[in-house]
Order: sequence, then structure tokens, then C-alpha cells
Amino acid sequence: MKRLRWFTPLLVCALLLTLVIGVSAQDAPKSVVTGLHMVGGDLPTIDPHIAETSASIEVVNQIFIGLTNQDATTANMEMGLAESMDVSEDGKTFTFHLMQNVPWVRYNPDTDAVEEVTDENGNVRYVNAQDVVAGIQRALAPETASPYAYVPVPYIVGAAEYNSGDGSWEDVAVKALDDFTVEITSPDAVSFAPSIYGLWVLRPVPTWAVEEGGDSWTEVEYINTNGPYALKEWAHDESITLIKNPFWPGTDAIPQAKIDEVVFRFLDPQQQFAEYLAGTMDAVQVPLEEIERVKADATLSQEYVVGNQPCTYYIGFDNTEAPMDNAHLRLAFSAAIDRQSIVDNVTRGGQIPAQWFARPGLTAAPTLETHPDLGIKYDPERAKAELALALEELGLSSVDELPPLTLSYNDSSNHGAIMQAIQQMWTENLGITVTLTAMEPSTYFSSISEDAPIIYRAGWCQDYSDANNFDYDVLYSKSSQNDPGWNNPEYDALVEQARLESDVEVRRELYAQAEDILVNQGAGIAPIYWYTINFLIKPHIEYPPSVTGNEAYFEWDVQ
Repeated sequence: MKRLRWFTPLLVCALLLTLVIGVSAQDAPKSVVTGLHMVGGDLPTIDPHIAETSASIEVVNQIFIGLTNQDATTANMEMGLAESMDVSEDGKTFTFHLMQNVPWVRYNPDTDAVEEVTDENGNVRYVNAQDVVAGIQRALAPETASPYAYVPVPYIVGAAEYNSGDGSWEDVAVKALDDFTVEITSPDAVSFAPSIYGLWVLRPVPTWAVEEGGDSWTEVEYINTNGPYALKEWAHDESITLIKNPFWPGTDAIPQAKIDEVVFRFLDPQQQFAEYLAGTMDAVQVPLEEIERVKADATLSQEYVVGNQPCTYYIGFDNTEAPMDNAHLRLAFSAAIDRQSIVDNVTRGGQIPAQWFARPGLTAAPTLETHPDLGIKYDPERAKAELALALEELGLSSVDELPPLTLSYNDSSNHGAIMQAIQQMWTENLGITVTLTAMEPSTYFSSISEDAPIIYRAGWCQDYSDANNFDYDVLYSKSSQNDPGWNNPEYDALVEQARLESDVEVRRELYAQAEDILVNQGAGIAPIYWYTINFLIKPHIEYPPSVTGNEAYFEWDVQ
């Protein structure tokens, strides 16, 4: 009897322990902790109309959905909030028919649950045509000062005038035809316009929350969202946590989220790598200096993924400042860069030496198969010849008479080694010593936009899958993103013509001609390589490979 009484409590405890463990395992949220596309330091914003960094946009795409959406696994345009779209005979007017069952939601910390947002009468606020129109108006309003408004402006009648402050919103061709129908008219028939209308910069936002929260409207206590995820927590400078939105209806294109929570941690690549090895992060980018170690490790090599990323890494020159306003000098610097050596010996992540700017794979972009000889390549003899021409035009007898030159870059672990390799190539092939200047990563690109350094590193990733997003949106002479100050009338005419052409192959040839002017004749920039993304992902994560450089976490799952 003593043994029985002694055993019985153990049995009860064991049963209780089993029950508790079972309940915990069942109720515990499936989560993924990641640092993909995140860098050390806080996100600048998650306001769709102000966001411009890839890290901010990564989060925006999970919590705010637009009229259309880009499929991460195919790069094709698909429907977003719109369930269908009509196009007028002249190809200029687009009519979007919205889903009628997408509520605005918010996370309630008191109940630890995502809740539907209601109006003052207790009615659920569903995303409607007026919300879409109000979002577009806010994005284009000059007082918003959206850094990406320049992208949709050419594709909406009246937008340019309104955005510049010279026109009225009443003249902008964006209309709510009824509660769930939106009409947008473009000045020209442009095939990729619907993709632009779905970009993050034109997403509907909750105007009532913006008014209530002011500059803090994206904090948890104010923000309302409409996507597969909602914002649960933003621990500034540390992490941001998204929680599954059970009220997102789910579509074939954008299904309901499978993972309950996604946590993004703001760590530099080496910190992320250490956390991954410790088992506290599920998906991270591989630091450049760790790629060989990962490939050689029996376990890590099985978790290593090399994915497509439609981006171009390049060196920018200030085309307006002496001596880099000299095309021959820019060509000398570009031809002196051994791109193959950089991807083989420095980055080692499957990158492709870039011969031009618009990444192959984008609609209408030249490819290495269609245009193998296009663009700029490593040619030290040509570099020396161009340098001689530059010195002659500048009235200098030797490189020693050039003013001091600096190469600026954002100070993260992946860029310093690349810059050092390029610096050495310029010294060996041109006899020019360029000083490296490491700059603060969080403010680097804003400082470049304000005042481009004489020589600097940069990269551009697709916003939508078309060569126009590179050759026109970035380096057209009037583009607000044209940090190098590249200005060539013949180039401008070619990219203007290509933008309006409907035949893809004709467009490809036009872009090829423009690229030749850009990188081979004028060296407005020096392309270095076309990106890949190199990351580690734990075996328990089901990951549909992305080809856009953006992740659709609502398609991820945890085994």
C-alpha cells in the first residue's frame, strides 16, 4: 500500500506532464525567425508610401496588399486586392474589380489576437475602392514626399502635375466607380502599367489610423493592415514580429498564411550567422566571408540555398563633377575591373559578371544568349587607352596630376572586400590609387541621393519585372533616382521609345542599344555583377524558392 500510494502521485504527475506537453505543443504558434533582407539597425519605416529600402518593403508586402501582386516564385503579375481587371480597347484605361470580403485588421495586445477593425457604428471596415483611391492620393500628394512616387507618376493621367504641386487631385485619373470598382487611366498604352499600380507605393492605407496616429501611425497601437499578416510587435532596433491574420480570405495567388508568426531580427550578417549556428534563427543570409566554410560543412552545405535575385551591383560615378565628368576616365575605371575575378574569388556565391545594367530575366532585358557581346568587359589594354585619352582631354601629363579620388561604400561585411578588390585593380591596371571611404549603412543611400560621392557603390533591385524599371526609372535623365547624373539625349530617346513599344523583342533591341550607350560608350556607371541571394534555411522550413528577391512568407510553412 505504501508503494502504491507513492507510485500513484508519480503516475498522476506523469499524466499531467504528458497533458501539459501535449497542450503546449498543440497551442504553441508555428514561427520562423529570420534576418533575410534585414541589416543591422532599425527599419526606417513600414509606411508603404514612404518605404524605399528592400527591408522595409519586405515587411510592407506581408501586411498591405495592393491591386495587383507579383508572384515571388514566377515574377509574373497576378491579382491582389482586385479579383479581376478590364482593359479598354486603346490600352490606356484599367478597371479593377475588388474582392468584397477583405477587412482591415489590427493586433490587440490585450487579447493577444488579431481583430477586425470596426467604424464608429460597429460595422466592419472592409477594404473598398475609396480606400484604394485615398491611398493613391496620399502616395502622390506633394506633402507626402514619397521617394517612390516618381515610378507611378508617368502612368496616371494628371499625376505628374499633382505630384509636383502644379495640379489638382480632381484632374488625376483615379476614380472609385462604386464601392468596389477602381478605374485608373494612363496617358499612354503601357503593357506593364497594372504591375505598377500594385506596387507598395500605391497600396491603400487606413486613413483614419493615419489621422489618429500621425507620424506614429505605423506603431502597434495605431496601425491597421489588410494582408495575410498583421503587425504584432516592433521592438525598434531589435526586431519586428508579424502575426497571422485569420481574416485574410486567401486567394490562389495570395493564400492564407501557414506560419503563425514571422520574426525579423535586425542583426548584421555575422551576428545572424552566429545565431543560425546556435539554432536561434531559421533563415539568414550568408556573410560573404563564410560562404566557403558553409560549402565545406557537411550539415550547412545541405541547408545552403543559392537563389535568383534580380538586382545589379554597380559602381556609380558622379557624372557632373570633375574629373569623373570625363567619359574616357569613367570608361578606363570600368574596363579595369575584372568582374570574373570578383565573383570567383571575392563573392563566391554564384553571381554573374554584369556586362550591362538591366538584369537578364526582366521582361525585354537583353540576355547573355541574345546579346553575348553587348556591354562592358574586363579589358586592361582598353582601360589604359581610355586613360590616355582622358588625361589628354583633361590637360594632364600623368595620373599623378589627378585630384585625390575616393570610393565610398556602405560599411557592411559584404562590401568592404569587394571595394578592396576593385581598389587594387585600379592601382594595378591604371596606376591610380583611390581611397576607400566606409559610410554608415543606415543613412548611406539617403546621403547618396542628396549628394552623390565622386565614386561610390550601389545596387538596384527590381520593383516590377521589366527592363524599364532599370533603364528608365533609374538612369533616365529626369529620374529622381538618377544619382550619377547620367544625361545622354540618345539614351533617353531609346528608353522612351522602348517604354511605349508593345513588341517585347523590339523593346529588347532598343534596351540593348541604350545599354551600349550607357556602359560601353559613356560609362555612366560601371556594372559589376548580377546578384544571387545566398542564404541558410533550416530543414524544417518549407520554402518556395523566390525569383524576385522578395519573400512571400505567407507561402512558407514549418514542418
